[in-house]
Amino acid sequence: MPDSLADGNTRVTYAPAIAVLGAPTVAELNAGILLQSVMTPDGLIGYEPSTADVDTSALDSTYDTVDNGRDSFSGTMLRIKKQLSGDTAYTTLGAKGVTGFIVVRRDVPSTTAWASSQACAVYPIKTGRRRDLAPEKNAVRKYEVPTKIYQAPNIDAAVA
Repeated sequence: MPDSLADGNTRVTYAPAIAVLGAPTVAELNAGILLQSVMTPDGLIGYEPSTADVDTSALDSTYDTVDNGRDSFSGTMLRIKKQLSGDTAYTTLGAKGVTGFIVVRRDVPSTTAWASSQACAVYPIKTGRRRDLAPEKNAVRKYEVPTKIYQAPNIDAAVA
C-alpha cells in the first residue's frame, strides 16, 4: 500500500465564520483565506493533539495504571512568508485578538477545491501577538502568528 505524501497535499484556510464545526460549508470555506501557498513548509505548528494521563493507581497497586485525560494542543501557530504586496494573511491575521477558524484538509492535492464530504479538521482560534522573525541569509522574510485554540476543535469534521 503506498504512503500518503504531505507535499502538495495539505490545504489550510482561515475562515472568519463557521456555523457548525463538524460540517463547514463550501461557501464558508471559500469565504476564507487560503494560506498554504504563503506558509513555510513547517508552518503549521502544534496542530497535533496530545492526551494527558490520569493516574488510576491505588495505594495497594503493584503497577502504575493510567486512563485517558484531557486532550490539548500546545504552541499552536502559523509560520507565514511575508508578501511584498497584497498580503491578505498579514493584514488579516497580524493583529492580536482576531477570531475565526483554521481549517486543515490533508491527503488531497492542495489545488483541489473544497467539496462536500472531504475530511478536514476545524480549529476555533484567536490570534496572539504577531512575531516578525529575525532575518536570515538566503531566506524569505517570515513571521509567526500564535493561534490560541479557545474552544474544542473538531478534528474529524467533513465539508458539508
